[in-house]
Order: sequence, then structure tokens, then C-alpha cells
Amino acid sequence: MEKKQEKIIQMFDDIAPTYDKANHILSMGIDISWRKKACDKTYELAGAKKIGLIVDVACGTGDMIGFWQKRAKKQNINIKRTLGIDPSFKMLQCAKAKFPNFDFAKAKAVDLPLPNACVDILSISYGIRNVIERQKAFKEFARVVKNGGFVVILEFTKDDKNGIFHSLKQLYLHKILPFLGALISKNYEAYKYLPDSIEGFLSASILQDELKEAGFKTEYVKSFSFDISTLLIAKRC
Repeated sequence: MEKKQEKIIQMFDDIAPTYDKANHILSMGIDISWRKKACDKTYELAGAKKIGLIVDVACGTGDMIGFWQKRAKKQNINIKRTLGIDPSFKMLQCAKAKFPNFDFAKAKAVDLPLPNACVDILSISYGIRNVIERQKAFKEFARVVKNGGFVVILEFTKDDKNGIFHSLKQLYLHKILPFLGALISKNYEAYKYLPDSIEGFLSASILQDELKEAGFKTEYVKSFSFDISTLLIAKRC
């Protein structure tokens, strides 16, 4: 497991310099609306104007931390501290260059450098699929999130549907995306990994079951763009 996890981390190190450019082109900017929805809905469920700590795990180049800050400002919510955590050194280099005033730390999802019950909101955007020991990570999330706090997951989840939209989705994921990703990053294997990892991942319902086992109660689930992406918000209980 450890060897497989390290290989994934190395892959993200390799594509870090072109990661943002590739993401914006491949998602056609649609992911921005998904991220905004995740922040807004979580703030609505939390119902607080002061939040102590928001942590974004597998933060990559830091975009989600930026969205947490921007959406909070729009709603007059005061955040005392935000922290981005990622196991990829080169991704964190990019994040620190983009957001020099944000805090970042190098660590894996299964071993967070945080004390017990200190986090109000923990998010992981398009990253839980890349965590090999997922259930261990959920237990670690349960350790650091306060009772009544939230885990927010945005992810490409597996679907078992048929029809024209499913066929178009499969065509894009398995043919177009790897080609474009390779063109931008010069790394075909990394962008072939993306659709393969989605096919090998869970449905949203199984993800909810695993969160429940770790001590979280699902509060909100929403699928976007013909089930390409799923937002799941769960409360620590």
C-alpha cells in the first residue's frame, strides 16, 4: 500500500507545474461552481459567523483554501485560520507561490499534524480517491474534527448508469481527457490514471457508509453535471 501511495504522490510532483492550467482547461471552469457550492452549503449548515479552523486535505495548489476564504468574506464570516495539507512537496511549492499568506503543511491524509478535536471544517476536493488507506484517513478525520464539525468531500464518484450522457462522459474521460492532459503536461500516464481511478472508486452511497462507520452523519449530498462530480457534507457526531 505504501509503495502504491508513494507512486501516486510522485505522479502529482511530476505534474505540479502544469496542474492548474490542465485543470482549468479539462474542467472548462465548471469545477469553480462546484467548489463555491461546497463552501456556501457548508457555511449554511454550520450557521456560524466565526469559525476557528478550516483545513483542506490534499490541497494541491491551494485553490480550495482560496474559495473558503472568498466565500466566507462574501457572507461576512470570520475565519481565524485556514491550513492546506498535501503530501506532494512540489504541489505545496505551487500553493505557497500562489497564496503566500496562507498556511500549508506537508503530510498525508492518514497522519495529519493536528491535535484532537481542533478542526471546524475539513475538506478534501478530488483527493480522497487518491488515498489508498481511505478508511484509515476517515478515522484520522474523525480524530481531528470537533463534535458538530464537518467533513466536506468533492469527488468524481463511480456511477452505474447507461444512456447517451453516460456514454459521452465515458468518451471524454477515457479518450479526450488523457489526450489533452498529456498535451498540456507531457505526462500521459498521469491523465490516464484519472479516469482509471474513477472507475475503480466508490459510489456516493458506499462513501456515505464508510463515513458513518468512522463517526460521521451525512447532512447533504448533491451530484453535478450528469453525475460527473459529487458533493458530500457530513457532520462529526
